[in-house]
Parts: sequence; structure tokens; C-alpha cells
Amino acid sequence: MQCNVRRISGPGVVLASLFAASLAWGQAIVPGFDADTLPPNDDLSTAAVPLGFTVDFFGISRSEVFVNNNGNVTFDSELSTYTPFDLTSTGQEIIAPFFADVDTRRAGDPVTYGTGTFDGRPAFGVNWINVDYYDSDPSHTNRNSFQLILVDRSDVAAGDFDIVFNFDQIQWEAGEASGSDENGLGGDSARVGYSNGTGDPGTFFELPGSAINGAFLDGGPNALVSNRLNSTVDGRYIFQSRTGGIDPGTPPPSAPAVPVPAGHLFGWLILALFLLTAGVLTARRF
Repeated sequence: MQCNVRRISGPGVVLASLFAASLAWGQAIVPGFDADTLPPNDDLSTAAVPLGFTVDFFGISRSEVFVNNNGNVTFDSELSTYTPFDLTSTGQEIIAPFFADVDTRRAGDPVTYGTGTFDGRPAFGVNWINVDYYDSDPSHTNRNSFQLILVDRSDVAAGDFDIVFNFDQIQWEAGEASGSDENGLGGDSARVGYSNGTGDPGTFFELPGSAINGAFLDGGPNALVSNRLNSTVDGRYIFQSRTGGIDPGTPPPSAPAVPVPAGHLFGWLILALFLLTAGVLTARRF
């Protein structure tokens, strides 16, 4: 029996590429850091929560954080502000993986947090998984999933730590009270970064795409799920704090991304189409 193999081309290659992209996405968030829960709310915060270790945040030693519902943690005080402000000029000590108006009252899942490990090191993490935007409503089908992890790197030097932002899905960018439409699009869009609140050069950073409509969304020019920084994992951004300072590294360039978030029905349809096309085009037995 002879077997003729036909090389995949055209739609087969496209489908294969899209399927590979769908597998790569949605892999950044790690399990855990969920021993405690911030009950469903709008604009609330925890009391000061122990990290389990001490960090040197631009020359100030901190061992506690306030977990704020609106996509950030702060060192100096809780933060109820829901419309994101400029992180390059704020007076707040803040680390913000996705500063925007998260509303968990009626839809989505509440924020969780706790201690754990990351790459074998002690860590503290916060999960904003499947979170809704203001005004929370069960009819909202677009949700966001992102995570913050602070990693103890006292193995390098006392007070050293890593900041890790993980993103698996970003489908809204602002709340309706921040000017978005009913789908959480437009308005005063999310900001991503950190600041020590002094405004001194080198003590603040915003990821390119902050405050720009559509930039951070899945498929956007600065899509958080399909870019990376100081990492080999799509959707993961790592900032190393050493001797009280942070060098953010070179941010990823703006580039369009294929909007096929992992775990979505569209991703499975791509898989089915890929397998069907591959079966038709790759081999014919006779």
C-alpha cells in the first residue's frame, strides 16, 4: 500500500498557527494564593495584610499591604478610588496589575489573596479571577482574570523582591462610572504599573498602553495576555526590586495580536477546524 503525504499549506497553516496561539494564552496565572477572600463588594479594601516577609520598596521597608478591590495593592493606606489615576504622578505607594473599576457584588468571582510559593520562593499573591466591572450585572459575559504575586528574594539580598503580573483574560477596560459603555469599553481605561508616591525619577512606571482605549484588551495593540516582560511566558510581566530600586526593563512593542483567548469556545472551534483540515490535506491513503 502506498501512502502519499501532502504538505499542509494555506488554511491548514493558518489554523495551526491560531491553535498554537490559543494554547500559549491563558497559561500565566498560577494556582493558589486564595486562603482569604475579600467579600463581594464595590470599591472596598482589606485591612493591612501581612506579606509573610519584608520588602524594600524604594528605600522603605514594608511587611504588609492593603488589598484593594479595584485591581491594585497599596502600602501606605487602603484605596477606594475606582477611576484609575496617573501612576507617574500619584502620591500613593501602589502596585497595580490592572487598576480599574472592579465590581464583584452581583456577578463574577470575589477577589482572593494569601501566601504561597512562586518558583520555590515564599510569596504573597492576589487573584482577580473572572471579575466583573461596574455596574456589576449577571448579563455581563466579558470578564477579566489577572493576578499579582510579590516574591521574596531575600536569597539575593535583604528586602529584595520580585513583582509578578499575570494575565489570562482581559475583556473589559473600565467601569461605567469611569465613562465606559455598557460593555466596559472606552472611558478612563486601566493603568498597569507601580509608584512609590514621591514622583522622583525611577520610582514609578506605567506599562505602555495604560489609559489608552482598547490597548490592553485581548487582541489589542498592547494586549496583556499575548505580550510579556522579563519573562518567557505570554501574559507574565516581572519586575525585579533590588537594593530598593526597580529597573523595569524594556517594555514590549505595540503589535496586533490574534484575539483567541485560551479556554474560549472560539479556541475549541479552531482546534476542530485545524484537525479537520489537517485530516483532509495531510494524507490520502489508497
